[in-house]
Amino acid sequence: MAKFKDILIRELNLLDIKINDKAAENLCTYYDLLIQWNQKINLTAITEPKDVALKHFCDSLTILKYIDVPKFSKIIDVGTGAGFPGLVLKIARPDIKLTLLDSLNKRLIFLSDVCEKLELEEVKTVHMRAEEGSRKQEYREQFDFSVSRAVARLNVLSEYCLPYVKVGGYFIAMKAACAEEEIVQAKEAINLLSGKISSINEFELSDAGIRTIVAINKKSATKKDYPRTSAKIKSKPL
Repeated sequence: MAKFKDILIRELNLLDIKINDKAAENLCTYYDLLIQWNQKINLTAITEPKDVALKHFCDSLTILKYIDVPKFSKIIDVGTGAGFPGLVLKIARPDIKLTLLDSLNKRLIFLSDVCEKLELEEVKTVHMRAEEGSRKQEYREQFDFSVSRAVARLNVLSEYCLPYVKVGGYFIAMKAACAEEEIVQAKEAINLLSGKISSINEFELSDAGIRTIVAINKKSATKKDYPRTSAKIKSKPL
């Protein structure tokens, strides 16, 4: 545990990201639980201490470096998987009100176990497909931020995520390198969904390569036509 904490703090310092000691300890516990649960269900292919610290935890926390997240913000992590970036953000910023949405319930059981052991409050898990959740009144346009590290292209990801964001809020897309072409191709889709790109931050994640954080501001309510069904989103992306 001490070794993991040392690695985590070193990598965070290299990125000029600060967290308090309790958050660091909680991330160590999160790592320990991730490795334990990963033996039972497939949560991540990344398991080495440095790789988890850098590629999962530090990467998730870069949102707080490049995006102004006001206190008590309501955040939904769409397609959260093993909790990245949402649960990492919650550990670093306990004030945020977090919803973790995923289509695989086994992942949510794991995340609930982490939240229980860390005694985290105001975290809700939702077992639902992304395009289904944002059509429900209790989730549609109810969040200050939607965040996602999903691998889908930005035009597709925007259709899944922007409907959750309230007018004036932001969809934060975490992308790898070579995002420029993807961003250009997504502009028409983002416009259709009532969004507008407000910032693009590209940076090097230590020795893990280039990352890009795209912030998309919600300018007006998304038309009720969106999101479409998953089949249509995949077969005819905007």
